[in-house]
Formats: sequence, C-alpha cells, structure tokens
Amino acid sequence: MTVLPIRIGGIFSQSGVTAASEKSVMRGTQFAIEQINAEGGIAGRRLELILRDPKSTPALYAHHIESLIVDEGLNLFLGCYMSSTRKAVLPTIERHNALLMYPVYYEGFEYSPNIIYTGATQNHTTVPLAHYMFMNFGRRVLMVGSEYVYPYETNRVMSDLLHEQEGTNLGEYYLPLTAGPQDFDKFIQTACELQPSFIFSTVVGPSIKYFYQAYRDAGLNPQKMPISSVVTSETDIQQMGPLLAEGHISAASYFQSVNTPLNIECVRRFRERYGQHQVTDRCWESAYFQVHLLARALRLSGSDRVDDVRRAMCGLELDAPQGRIHVNPNNHHTSLYSRIGRANALGQFDLLYESSNALEADPYAISPSGSEWSEYMETAV
Repeated sequence: MTVLPIRIGGIFSQSGVTAASEKSVMRGTQFAIEQINAEGGIAGRRLELILRDPKSTPALYAHHIESLIVDEGLNLFLGCYMSSTRKAVLPTIERHNALLMYPVYYEGFEYSPNIIYTGATQNHTTVPLAHYMFMNFGRRVLMVGSEYVYPYETNRVMSDLLHEQEGTNLGEYYLPLTAGPQDFDKFIQTACELQPSFIFSTVVGPSIKYFYQAYRDAGLNPQKMPISSVVTSETDIQQMGPLLAEGHISAASYFQSVNTPLNIECVRRFRERYGQHQVTDRCWESAYFQVHLLARALRLSGSDRVDDVRRAMCGLELDAPQGRIHVNPNNHHTSLYSRIGRANALGQFDLLYESSNALEADPYAISPSGSEWSEYMETAV
C-alpha cells in the first residue's frame, strides 16, 4: 500500500529584489524537511515541498497560492517575504481556510487565524536596538529605508522612542526598492552635514550594498557614527562583502554566531550539506524551526487538516537554534530572543547584548518603551 506524502507549498523567489534572502529561507526550509524525512517523516509519511517562484512580485505570490490550493489541493504553505507579499496572499489564504507559516520579521499590527508568524516583531528588534544605540552613541538619528510598509512603520516606532527619550529625528528618507548607487548620494551628503549619532537603516535587497558602499566612499566612521539596522543580515553581508559591513550594528532574534549547542550543530550540518560557503541568518532560522513546529503539530494532531494542525500548533514550544521559542495561542506570534551584534571582518556578528530568555511578541507595539526593555538585557560577551 502506497503511503501518500504530506504536500506543502513553498513560495520562494528566485529572482527580483528579495531573491538572495528568499533563497536563504528556502534552504532553511529544505534542510529542515530533509532532517524530518530522514527521521521517518510524520508517522511514515514524507514531507514533500512543492515549490513556486513568485519573482519578488506580490501578485505572483497570490497567483501561485491560489493555483496550489485549487489545482493541487494544498492547504499548508511556507514562505512570503516582504509584507506586501504576505498581504497579497492573505485574502486567498483566509478564503480557502489554508495555513501560511510566515518566517520574516515584520512591522506588526496584524492578526490572522490562518497565519503563524515566526519572525520578529518590533519589540524583538527595533526597541532593544534603539535602547542600545541611545545609550552608547546618542539620540540624534537620521533614518533611511526602502519604500514599502515595513520601513515606514519601523521608523514610526523609532521616532516614538526618540520622542520618549527627548532625542531628535533628523529626517526620514525613502528610496525605491530598486535604488542604485547614485540614489544614495543626497542622503550621504545629508549625513555628512548633520553628523547624526547614528544612521537607522531599513534599506533592503541589493540596495543595501550600494548604501554601505556610499557610506564607506564618503569616509564615514562606523566607530563614531555607525549604521544600525534591523534588516542587514549575514546573507546581505555575503552579498556586499565583509569590508563594507564591518563595524556596523544590527538587531535580530538570531545570528549565525549564537552560541547554543543546537545552533553550533545545526550550522555544521547545514554547511556540510549545502557547502561551507553558505551562511545562516535570521529568516533562515525562522524558516528552519517553523518546519519543525509544523512537523510537531502534524504528529500531535495526527492529521494534516488545517483546523487540526492549527489547534495543535497554538501553544507549542520548541528548542530552536536561537533558544527555546513558543507560539502564542492568542495572537499566533512567536516568543523569540532579542540580540544585538556588530559585524566583523569575517562577515559574522559579534554579540553585544542578548535577552536571557525569549520575549513575548508585541505585534501591536503596546509597550514600546526602550527603558522597560533594559531589564531583559544581559551582557553576551
């Protein structure tokens, strides 16, 4: 008797502005599925990933999910990247009562019974980063971001934190997702003139390289006026080269350099499988552990029906590479760690601070106070 696999849709771009990051997410997903299948799958049923390439185009994410639901009979999905892509698929997911596991940090202010959010919210990243930067560099901040919802909302949170601390917002600049080298000239000129305490960046995609290159070409010093970011990852550094990133600061729930036994072993096995040149990053890790969360929910429920899987998923805890995480049954967001790192010459991050435990997600930014976050911080080195 043939045992049918459990078929899962994977929506990961192989081209376009977010391709490098989405390829990392896809590798984390595939790696986890290989591990689960090597251990016998789910009660003898293999997980089968059905891949689609939406080419970083929001409408194509919706098209592919609709097709996989209607034509292929799928109801479990992994993927999406920018918030515009998640919002594009949300009506389809809800209309068909499918389930999407979304592995990317995002701006918050959303809840759907048909999405499990495994990426960081603002209290995991922006709030602790602001607290650290204010304490160590100052409160005169210049902001730059890509032109879409996450940078707008993240800069709003940073502005609120600045106001709370009686700091100064020196301005917010937004550039197209396809911004090239010359697009950063005016911003860098402004940074040179205003000399902010630090630059807060939510620039994403290939434009990250052009921004950091323009910063370096202007002779600016990351020891005195660093770029701080909640988006720049190991994958982005690999794309632009460690020389441009060295000395700059980033916040995330996970860095490849996290010193947990599970992470060390996981990174070792991943690089043995996919190549020693590969790096892991925050979205890779969320993509990896969310597959294991899904597998556990499938085992507990004994079913691949969405209602059963969702019921089993809510409240689950799991040892992830970053540490022990938990899915909140009330808002479908995940408790995660908070970490701050400084990029080094090897393209990795030296940890500056980390929370001692996973922090409950605050997707609605109910308590964005930087002063309150300090009680969770402990020295990491």
